[in-house]
Parts: sequence; C-alpha cells; structure tokens
Amino acid sequence: MNKSLSFSAYIFIGLMLFALFFGAGNLIFPAHLGQLAGTNVWIAITGFLLTGAGLPLLGVLAIGISGSNDLQSLASRVHPIYGVVFAVVLYLTIGPFFALPRTGTVSFEIGVAPFLGEGSHALALFIFTVIFFGVSMWLSLSPSKIVDRVGKFLTPALLIFIFILIIASLVKPLGEQTAPKGEYIAAPFATGFIDGYNTMDALASLVFGIIVINAIKSYGAKSKRDIAAACLKTGLIAVGFLAIIYIFVAYIGSMSVNRLGLFDNGGPILSGAASFYFGYWGKILLALIITLACLTTSIGLITACASYFQKLLPKMKYQTYVILFSAFACLVANVGLANLIKFSLPVLMMIYPLTIVLILLTFLNPLFKGRRVVYVTTICFTAIISILEGAKAINLPIDSVHTFFRGFIPFYDISMGWITFAIVGFIVGCILAIFTKPTTELIQNEINV
Repeated sequence: MNKSLSFSAYIFIGLMLFALFFGAGNLIFPAHLGQLAGTNVWIAITGFLLTGAGLPLLGVLAIGISGSNDLQSLASRVHPIYGVVFAVVLYLTIGPFFALPRTGTVSFEIGVAPFLGEGSHALALFIFTVIFFGVSMWLSLSPSKIVDRVGKFLTPALLIFIFILIIASLVKPLGEQTAPKGEYIAAPFATGFIDGYNTMDALASLVFGIIVINAIKSYGAKSKRDIAAACLKTGLIAVGFLAIIYIFVAYIGSMSVNRLGLFDNGGPILSGAASFYFGYWGKILLALIITLACLTTSIGLITACASYFQKLLPKMKYQTYVILFSAFACLVANVGLANLIKFSLPVLMMIYPLTIVLILLTFLNPLFKGRRVVYVTTICFTAIISILEGAKAINLPIDSVHTFFRGFIPFYDISMGWITFAIVGFIVGCILAIFTKPTTELIQNEINV
C-alpha cells in the first residue's frame, strides 16, 4: 500500500541527505572563495551555489523521476558500455580515489593538526586516518541503519556547531571585505561556478539519490510520482542547508584577509576564524565540526561504493568491499590534502560536464522520447571539450588546440565551452532522431522511461 511520508520523515531524510553531501570540502572551498572574491563574493557565491547546491538537487531529482535502479542504468541510456564505464569512474572519483580519502585528510588538517607541534604530522596523520576510516568502516557495515545513525543524531549536532560559528561572525565581523583577486576580478560568477565542482556533490547526488529513494520507500512511498515528490521535498531541505552554509562561510572568508592573511585553501581561514571568536575552545569547536562532517560523508561514500561494486562484481561480499575501500582510502589520505586537490582537478574538469549533461537530458527525456541517438550525440560533443579541459588542468602542451577552440567557442576561456558543444550535440541528435527510426531496443527503453 502506498503511504504518504510524515513531516518528521521528510526532515529525517532531508537531514540524512544533507549529512551525506556535507563534508569538509563544503567548508574549505566557499571559505577560500570568499577570500579571493572579496567584494565580488555575492556574484561568485551565486555561481558556486548553482554547482554546489543546485546541481545536487537536480541530480537527486533525476534519479527520482527516471525510475532507474542505479546510476549505471541511467548512464546506460547513452550505451550499456558507457553506463558501466561512467558509473565506475564516478564511483571511484567520489570514493576511494579522491573524495573519500579527502574526508580523512581534511579532518586531520583542520581538526587535529592545529593542536600538534611541528615535525609530528606524518605519524599523527597516519594514526588519525587509521582510526577515522576504522570508525567509518564499522558504521558502514550495517547500511540499513544509516538513516538513524546519520539523520537523527550526527546531523543535528553538526548543524548546531556550524550555526554557532555563523552567528558569531554576524555579531562580530572579522573585518572588511577586500578587493577581488585573480580570476574573481573579471569573471567572478564563472569562477565560482567552476569552483563548485570541487565539492563533488553533483557527482555524489547520482549515487546518494538511490539511498534517498530507498529511505523514502522504507517509509511507505511506492508510486513513482510520490517518490519523485518526496525526492524534491527532502532534496530542498538538504540543499537549503547547504546554500545557507555556503553563503555565510563565503561571507566569513571575504571578511578575513586583513585579520588572518591570505591562504591557499580554506582550512586556515576557518581555523583562524574559530580561534578569533572562541580562542582555544574555537579550535575544539572546529575540530568537532570537521570530524562530524567528514565522518558522515565518509560513511555515505563507503556504503554507496561498496553497494555498487558488490552488484557489479558479486563474487565479493559487500563487507569485503567496505573493508577494501576503507583501507585504500586510508592509504591515499596520507599523500596530503594539497596533492589530493591537485590530482582530482583534471578528473573533475572532465567528468563534471558529462554529469551535468546527463542530468539535464534526464529532465528533457520526454521531449525527444528517450531516443538514444540524442543521448549519444550530446554526450559525445560534450566529451570533446571536457577532455580538453582535463588536458588543460594537467598543463599538457596543446596550446595551439586551445587557441583554435578559443577562437570560435563561446565561454571556452572560462572553462565552460562545453555548454556550446552540448547544445550543438543535442540539436544534432534531435535532427537525427527525426530522420531515423528507433530500434526495438529503443522503443522498449521509451516504454520503460
């Protein structure tokens, strides 16, 4: 029997989703944006909100309205092989290769390192990550309890800690906003938009969307329409909290330069702000914020990745994948925060445009009746530019190629040239769909969609 969710159920699931999204990156990146954007912070944070909050909401909704059982099924609308490759790359990106190790490293750098003396960080980082991922592994071994453990207990405590810091910054500002720097001078909106990639939440939304749907079903919702509506309501709760925190953390960063100095990441900004307002206890407060944020995200990432790979390669048990991913992430975390951010950037520049386009195609699906040719051409055209953006991020010597595309592709200079190519690919696909007949496979796909 279909059952409507109660108000408390929406709150619990919304807070669970917020907690899964919200990690240390959601604090350090808007804080750094604020320092660099300065007086342009409101324009910059608007762009950041689109990719850091808006896209995650669309991602959850895309899973909710698509009727897909998982990310691979959704991406297989392009092609079954693409579905597997895309899903594996995305899971590894938000899992053991980048986002998952970052939860441990950032927890240490901001929550633990300020209490340590010089010369002991390497050993302390190793010990901390072993404990951190050990706890994450233990909590991830029982995924059926994730709503209770994350949504009901950890998240309210996390929000209380964060809002204490925000209120203090409003009552007593750190200082005055300074002039914008770097790319935030000429293109604050576009730069903020691209910086939102670093949160990886749009990628994670296609994974966490399945967790949300399962939680919604556990409360009694059965019909596709009710599930989609519940995804919207719970998603709005989650991204609403995200947006509020992004705005005020960026505001704190924009006021901090004169008092704290200019930093190359948001960690020292938050640590300095906490110390300014609360002294030694401020560091403890920040340590609790970071640890809780990263722990909840770590649990969600391990659970999602282990569940997917157990389904893809069922010869290994779910518990085995949990142990393997936790151990691997622990090792990778010890390369350091700076290296993790540096190594992840090229991958994000390649995979983010493809993810955005897949999400948008899901919403446009009824317009072109689910024809695979539209998915294929749009993704292929987008991939051309996204691959070039990845090459640019690792400084490959292909300046002549960039010069060529810069000459006729709008927004290429601000790393958003993929928008033009995606639109062209979509139009080409729609034209081809008009003049070709769908195969039996595609007709069945349209029925399922």
